[in-house]
Amino acid sequence: MTQPDTPGDTGRSGNHRSGGDLHAAALADPAMLRGLTQARFGRRGLLRFAGLAGGAAFLAACGVSGEKKDSAGADAASFWKDRTKAGTLDFANWPLYMDVGSTDADHPSLDIFTKETGIKVTYREVIQDNESFFAQIRPTLAAGRSIGYDLMVLTNGITLSRVMQLGYLAPLDHARLPTFAANASPSVKNPTYDPGNAFTIPWQSGLTGIAYNPAKTGREITSYNDLFDPKFAGKVGMFGDNQDLPNLALLGIGVDPAKSTPDDWKKAAAKLTAQRRDGIVRKYYDQSYIDALAGGDLWISMAWSGDVYQQIATGTNLKFVVPAEGGLLWTDNMCIPKTAPHPVDAISYMDFVYRPEIAGMLTEYINYITPVPKAAEHVPADLAKSTLLFPTADELSRVSRFRVLTTAEETVWNRIFQPVYQS
Repeated sequence: MTQPDTPGDTGRSGNHRSGGDLHAAALADPAMLRGLTQARFGRRGLLRFAGLAGGAAFLAACGVSGEKKDSAGADAASFWKDRTKAGTLDFANWPLYMDVGSTDADHPSLDIFTKETGIKVTYREVIQDNESFFAQIRPTLAAGRSIGYDLMVLTNGITLSRVMQLGYLAPLDHARLPTFAANASPSVKNPTYDPGNAFTIPWQSGLTGIAYNPAKTGREITSYNDLFDPKFAGKVGMFGDNQDLPNLALLGIGVDPAKSTPDDWKKAAAKLTAQRRDGIVRKYYDQSYIDALAGGDLWISMAWSGDVYQQIATGTNLKFVVPAEGGLLWTDNMCIPKTAPHPVDAISYMDFVYRPEIAGMLTEYINYITPVPKAAEHVPADLAKSTLLFPTADELSRVSRFRVLTTAEETVWNRIFQPVYQS
C-alpha cells in the first residue's frame, strides 16, 4: 500500500494550454535564475502539508472554547475611526520571503520604508505553515488579544478562509491603499477567496503544475493525464495534501474547482484512487519529491515551479509545464489581525510594497509572480521578459484558484480526498 512520505499543511500562476511560454525549457538562462542559485530552501517547501503540522493542524481545525463564527468581521469605517500611526510594525512572514542585502538580517526594502515613514519594522520569519501558525495564534485571537504581530502572510485556501469566516482579520480601508489601486494587476483584485480584497491583498503568487525528466519520459509532457500513464508506473509522484492534489485533479477531469460539487470531488478522488491502485504512483510526497525527481526515482511529478527552477539552475535535466487542462495559481496574502495594536503602520506597509520599484526589489530576490506588473521596469531585462514572473493577462485567464470551502464543505472534502493519500 502506498504511503505518503510526510503529509503536511497546504500552504500554497499564469497558465498556457500547451505549456508554451510557461515551459521551463525556456527558463534555463542562468540570468533568469539569479535568485534561485543561492543555497536557500524556499518559502513554498517549508512544512507545507496538513499532517506535517500534526497536533497543531488538528487544533486549528477543531477550534477553541468560546469561539464564534463571525464571517462579516468588523465594519471598516468603525474599525479605522481615530486610528493613527504608531511608528512601529511587527511583521510575521515565511522564511526566505524578503529581499536581503549584505547579510540575511539586512532587508533593503524595509530600510527604505523606515527611512521614508519613520515606522520601525520588527521582521520575523515565524510562519512555517498556515495550519500550525493559525493553531498557535488562534486562542489569543479568540480571546480578543494581540498576537504580537500587526501584519501576517497567509496562503489562500482552507486556513485563510477559516480565519476570515471567524472574523479574525481587520477589514481593509481601501482609501489607505491608493498605490495598490493604481498598480496591482487586475488578476489579484477581487479574488474569489476574498471578494473585493475586503481583508487581504497579495504578497506573491506561484504555480502548481507538472515537472518531468524528458530523458526518462521519452517524450514531452503536456497533459494532466500523463501522470496516469501506465508506461510511467512506479515513477510518478503526487502531492500528499488536501489542496494541490484535489484541485489539480478536478482540473484534470475538466472541472473548474470553483464550481465543483461533491459529486465532482468523488469523481476526482476515484481517478486518483485508481492511479494508486494500479501502481502508477510511487509515493505521495512533501517537498522531497524534487529530490526524487532530480535523482531519477521519479520521472514525472506534480510540482511547484520554484523547485524546478532551482534544479535547472544546478544543471538538472528537468522541465516544468502547466498541463493543457489547466494549472493552479496560489497566492500568499498580507492581512492584519483584528487585534493588531498598530494597524495603520501595517496598512501603510501593505500599500508601500505596491510601488513598482519596491515590488521590483522583492521580485528580483524572491523570484515568484509579483502582483505589480510595472515592477518589470525595475528588474534586469532578462527577468522582465519572464512570463513566470510577469504572466500575460491571457495566461492568467487560464489558471484556477483553490476551491473556497465553507466549514461544512471542508468536512466533506477531507472525507473524500484524505483517504487517497493517507490510506
